[in-house]
Amino acid sequence: MSYTVVIELTKEAIPVLLDVPAKMRSMYRENYAKITRDSGRLMLFAGDQKVEHLNDDFHGSGIDPQDNDPEHLFRIASRARIGVFATQMGLIARYGADYPDVPYLVKLNSKTNLVKTSQADPFSTQWLTVQQVHDFQSESGLNILGLGYTVYLGSDHEPEMLRQAAQLVYEAHQMGYVTVLWMYPRGRAVKDEKDPHLIAGATGVAAALGSDFAKVNYPEKRGFESSQMFKEAVQSAGRTKVVCAGGASRDVKSFLQRLYDQIHVSGASGSATGRNIHQKPLDEAVRFCDAIYAITVENASVDEALKIYSIRQFRG
Repeated sequence: MSYTVVIELTKEAIPVLLDVPAKMRSMYRENYAKITRDSGRLMLFAGDQKVEHLNDDFHGSGIDPQDNDPEHLFRIASRARIGVFATQMGLIARYGADYPDVPYLVKLNSKTNLVKTSQADPFSTQWLTVQQVHDFQSESGLNILGLGYTVYLGSDHEPEMLRQAAQLVYEAHQMGYVTVLWMYPRGRAVKDEKDPHLIAGATGVAAALGSDFAKVNYPEKRGFESSQMFKEAVQSAGRTKVVCAGGASRDVKSFLQRLYDQIHVSGASGSATGRNIHQKPLDEAVRFCDAIYAITVENASVDEALKIYSIRQFRG
């Protein structure tokens, strides 16, 4: 089954930021083409929740027992059609030898959810340097395409996270990596994390930091349509592309319809999905990935994507 891709980029047509050195521009274009599958859109499979949500997303009612094993994430990423698999480098180092063909994005900061915002404003500091990731890639030969980092805007610790994010983006581009910033307004100063105007502010900050992609939550406001409100965030980001977090678990059809609207109504440039994929059994998770990929990268309709999810057989 084939679809018309909305934007088919040749490597030569990929815009290169001026902070990418001339000698690294070919590498940057290659990584950008791979991570977006030559479409200009990003299908990110998020597997960083082992830290972020501890075991809440991996064990319990409605979650397939396979999901408690970290290797379930790698099995999905190796069998499904994705743009990139985002997780911490420790997991990549542990399992990457068995899954060398997976496209990886290394998440360079993470924190648990044990300390609530009511107790202390969030701070997620950087674990590793860009150089350490580059050295690891050189030694391992793995397919590392990009780097990611979370910024909690509104936190008391915002200045340090902004500094770390700015340094990470600059250093990543110096080495030809693509960057994704998780931009989440969160802290005691933030009254509504889903406020559309605030989320638009967050994508603008990601643009000011020079990131290639900004990952944000979908806005919500009583009496307003999210897909219409989200246009402000996409426009605010300018040339930085915006992808939406998958959010809490929901049924497949409504998830795919929401994704379609984010792209075709709001103008988003992809998706970032975690628990909605990995909480399913392997076969179903792969089919759901393929359905998300079809909408995100191949411009499939919701009905076409549902057909992939319902009919496509596990490719073993």
